[in-house]
Amino acid sequence: MNTRRDFVAAWSRAAALCALAPLPFAQFGPGARAGGDRIVTRSGRSASADRFPFGLGVASGEPAADGVVLWTRLLDLPGDPGAATPVRWEVAADDAFRTVVRRGEAAALAELGHSVHVEVEGLEPERDYWYRFHAAGATSPVGRTHTAPTPGTLPDRFNFVFVSCQHYERGWYTGFRHMAAESPSLVVHLGDYIYESGPGIRNDLVRRHDTEEPRTLEDYRARYALYKRDPDLQAAHAAAPWVFTPDDHEVDNDWAGEHNTEQMNREAFLARRTAAFQAMYEHLPLRRTSLPVGPDAQLYRRLDFGSLMRLHVLDTRQYRTLQPCGGRRQPPCAEQHAEGATILGSQQADWLLDGLDRSPAHYNVLANQVFMARLLEGEEELTLPMDKWDGYPADRDRLMTFLHDRRPSNPIVLTGDLHTNWVNDLKLDFDRADSPTVGTEFAGTSISSSGDGADTGPQGDNALGHNPHIKFFNAQRGYVRCSLSPTRLRADFRVMPYVTRPDAPIATRASYVVENGIPGAQET
Repeated sequence: MNTRRDFVAAWSRAAALCALAPLPFAQFGPGARAGGDRIVTRSGRSASADRFPFGLGVASGEPAADGVVLWTRLLDLPGDPGAATPVRWEVAADDAFRTVVRRGEAAALAELGHSVHVEVEGLEPERDYWYRFHAAGATSPVGRTHTAPTPGTLPDRFNFVFVSCQHYERGWYTGFRHMAAESPSLVVHLGDYIYESGPGIRNDLVRRHDTEEPRTLEDYRARYALYKRDPDLQAAHAAAPWVFTPDDHEVDNDWAGEHNTEQMNREAFLARRTAAFQAMYEHLPLRRTSLPVGPDAQLYRRLDFGSLMRLHVLDTRQYRTLQPCGGRRQPPCAEQHAEGATILGSQQADWLLDGLDRSPAHYNVLANQVFMARLLEGEEELTLPMDKWDGYPADRDRLMTFLHDRRPSNPIVLTGDLHTNWVNDLKLDFDRADSPTVGTEFAGTSISSSGDGADTGPQGDNALGHNPHIKFFNAQRGYVRCSLSPTRLRADFRVMPYVTRPDAPIATRASYVVENGIPGAQET
């Protein structure tokens, strides 16, 4: 097994044999629903959830030229639930582990949900490695990861995908299976990894949350475990390293700094945020630098991929002020321009501009959660989405002016959140169609949130009519595949016709390129 495609095929074959395997990991078929100590599969068959510590799979993330983070979380451990469990790990140059290049032991601590975050160093740049864990007499599934290119080098090509919004109840995770088969060197996840709502009541749900809305650490742990048992999500984690940044649903819908939408008092909400952030850390391959301290976590950061790409990972939730004008969609109002209104916070905004100014990379890619371009919509009265960058025009104007004046190389913004696909020119002044284009925004759709979707619709027609900087709209489910070279970035919008039924095919709906040195995207 020498290629990523071979690996994905092998993983899929293993999943197909799951009903024959005695271990519960193999029994979590597509659409499995946890219920006590029983697992109900999509076919309606149930199987005993015998103990198997690696039932949530494995993952890697935060790639550097010399290493990555390896992750797993142990479940159903025998003995004292408060005891630390030793976990051995191995990294090999081949999938058969004939050449083990790094190994060690970590402790899975009860206070971190028996999760393990191993920061492996001493690896070679820009190559595949395989990894696995051993604990409690069991061996984990095998994962594959990929290190970043050597600093200062200019690779001929770097392939990655970006994705967001995976509401468990609204659709199957078929997109993750297709994404894994794309053989990316990196997956960028832009948030809404879980949804915090209780069990839904719609008739078109394909499966349901098995607990009420989470509030405590144990609640959030259970919600992540439900999502991570999905085999297609596990396959995507096992196929490539991930870089993750959260949006709102990892905590609470539309939360902003210390504010929430449920009228919880400040102390209660910060306690909830503390629980949510810890569970998030416990279930994703993040570095120790992102380990939460109470309700706070260091989530904005930079990763370099040779001199080809610098990835600026943003946090548009933790430092923002309350959404203006009442939030949601509202007509423009004076509160948008209130002194101190911010989506990034002053420290993160300074950090971003400094990183862009000093960047040696050909492409400066911003991993951003919410829509950055202006998005006027409406009929008789035009409104703006106040939870997006439209609600915080001072931060956006400062960034657009910086891009125009300082001209960092090839700024590209990747965005999630809206469950739809968009291609936008970023303008120095969005009120003027002839204003200079200073960058490009690719906004990607959801994996499953909002259900099946459609190719286009009234929202797209309305938005295109009011916003000349918007070049493309699509409302199907999927992800965006990106191919980066020294001369251009190509973005392929990969979409599926449905997610409310399993095994949907996937196809490229549209492709856009950004040529080196030329702001704005062009359809190919």
